[in-house]
Amino acid sequence: MHRRWLVPITVCAVLFAGACTGDSPKPAASGSAPSVAPSAAPDGPGYGQWSAGKSTPVADPVYPGYGNPAVDVLHYGLDLAWAPETKTLTGMATIQLRAAEPLTEIKLDFSKAYAIDGVQLNGAAATGRVDGTKLTVAGSVAKDADAELVVKYHGTPATVPMPSHRNDVEPLGLTVTADGGLWTMQEPYGASTWYPANDQPSDKALYDIAVTVPAGWSAIAGGTPKGHEGNTFTYSATVPVASYLTTLAVGKYQQETAAGPRGTPITLWYRAGADDKALPYLRKSPQYLAWLEQRFGPYPFDSAGVLMVPSASGMETQQMITMGLPDYGSDADFKTGFDADLLHEYAHQWFGDAVSPTNWNDLWLNEGWAEYSQFLYTNERDKVTAQQWESWARGADARLRKQLGPPGKPRADSFAESNVYICPALMLHQIHKQIGDAAFFSLGADWAKANRGTAQDRASFIAFVNQHTGKDFTALINTWLDSPTTPK
Repeated sequence: MHRRWLVPITVCAVLFAGACTGDSPKPAASGSAPSVAPSAAPDGPGYGQWSAGKSTPVADPVYPGYGNPAVDVLHYGLDLAWAPETKTLTGMATIQLRAAEPLTEIKLDFSKAYAIDGVQLNGAAATGRVDGTKLTVAGSVAKDADAELVVKYHGTPATVPMPSHRNDVEPLGLTVTADGGLWTMQEPYGASTWYPANDQPSDKALYDIAVTVPAGWSAIAGGTPKGHEGNTFTYSATVPVASYLTTLAVGKYQQETAAGPRGTPITLWYRAGADDKALPYLRKSPQYLAWLEQRFGPYPFDSAGVLMVPSASGMETQQMITMGLPDYGSDADFKTGFDADLLHEYAHQWFGDAVSPTNWNDLWLNEGWAEYSQFLYTNERDKVTAQQWESWARGADARLRKQLGPPGKPRADSFAESNVYICPALMLHQIHKQIGDAAFFSLGADWAKANRGTAQDRASFIAFVNQHTGKDFTALINTWLDSPTTPK
């Protein structure tokens, strides 16, 4: 996510996005509940191609109502169709999963806005129902056995509330526009507003997405674009993705392409007229990637891009950033603010996307790196010294800790508020000062490279920093994350 800091040495404003509810569906199709025998290996017969999607799911302590640590989704195959005239999304989700614990039923997050049209488990008809935010499918799966779950559904997408007091708060999840289009931002949860998902950050999976839309419309999703045949657009993610980092949009879009460093393909999707003032910055995407690569190593995915949507915020959705057009107050502020925000979201591709947090207590691990990267960029752009920036940042840090608490244990009702941005950015600055430019940027680059496709936490980050630098930063990191006041 991005946050708008209009002038690096003054107090700033912020931005963001939102989630989903719906009508009760009809009960799912009938059928006996099949029992699934253990597979020959954790990546059993036929599932080797999805082995990169293997995760170690953990229960999220901040939003325990979402996610299921007993299920490890390896791959989502989503076949979707959107009918704007009836505002109906029809879907078939083919989900390859591993039982991280013995299962007597499979529970995933899903919106009650959808009617279930059929469920199969390993090719046999199964029963399934949606209660609240959970899809429950009958069937036993032994620990470390693999299973294929197919869910067919249809309905009108509905969003869920965003647990935050930010001034750019919007509902989370798949949003239907007045003209019949779609778009989504869904951090910390909300992917389950458009497909059955293990909607927690620790369970990363591979994706193949196909979306069929009316003639003249475009469908955009995360992952590497695979082109379109007729009115069906396809995308594939071969590096695991956390559910909150997936994206989907349907509308009457214009498309541009560009080449980034080392020929990385970049796709820009925008709405003619509505997004015109963003175009100069979208077209700077190769420069943003080049600036980041010089510091943090090669861009970690096969493709990049930006998708413009009618939002007040922006989101680091993997390989395809989802950006709105906030009200920055003036044309001058837009030029500096949107430029900084887009750099911030590209920085997240290394920090937050390639390496995601294990649970939402560690949101600082995403936002601290992206925010510090943004400030390094704007300080360089605006000729602000590191000393000037730190003086301002310490004042902001003190106010934020007093108002929101320390960044290492954010409040559930205050998701992604300013303390998880500025406070950990200032912490990273302390490490930067102690080890110097070369060692600091090497640390960031190696962290993203060594842990690509995984979810990590505070303990693994501290261990990595200590090993990489040969210094013990344990006390420094813990103090900056846990102290109610700004550390000296």
